[in-house]
Amino acid sequence: MNDLFLRACRREPVERPPVWMMRQAGRYLPEYRAVRATADFLTMCHTPELATGVTLQPVDLMGVDAAIIFSDILVIPAAMGMSLTVDEGVGPQFADPVRTMHDLKRLHDVEPEEGLRFHCDALRMTRRELHGRVPLIGFAGAPWTLFAYMTEGKGTKSFSIAKKLLFADPVFSHTLMERLADNVGRFLVAQAAAGAQALQIFDSWSGSLGPREYREFALPYMARTAA
Repeated sequence: MNDLFLRACRREPVERPPVWMMRQAGRYLPEYRAVRATADFLTMCHTPELATGVTLQPVDLMGVDAAIIFSDILVIPAAMGMSLTVDEGVGPQFADPVRTMHDLKRLHDVEPEEGLRFHCDALRMTRRELHGRVPLIGFAGAPWTLFAYMTEGKGTKSFSIAKKLLFADPVFSHTLMERLADNVGRFLVAQAAAGAQALQIFDSWSGSLGPREYREFALPYMARTAA
């Protein structure tokens, strides 16, 4: 097996830096666009055969040093009960953002092998199809980044609603962050059990917080996720 990526993760000496991309399967590949023409984005995420196929494309076509499973960080809030849509040219949206303690009653905690079984099945299938050629990376969204999407209802430049909630309702904010940290942690453990050989946590919107806000509302829950 090409274990260059795993050796680099362990901080072992490597003959060259490993090469992979954060989102390897995407519209820059004609082969990906051909699959995308037959199914919408969420259908691809929810169908293990399709997710496996597009995960393998960059490995087969470019010889990258690792495969990263095709999925999306927002599968967790969707599995918790939120209504997720991903429209072309618009991006992900939640029709029912959560902004109060009452809203949290709509959410349920997720057992990954049930609510996120499609993702675990895709990992198992991809691991088999790789035949040990390169390592397989699993991933999830960090609590703050998920919080930002879930409270705004969509991606924005400023995430002003999410940031206002941190101080307007800290009890709500910490409660949701705790639940997200626990759900993300279970999801990552399940991914490792399903075959992921490395795990990545995407905190895409951490840069929208100042140092004080990051230390109070993001970093502790990243640590809780990893515990």
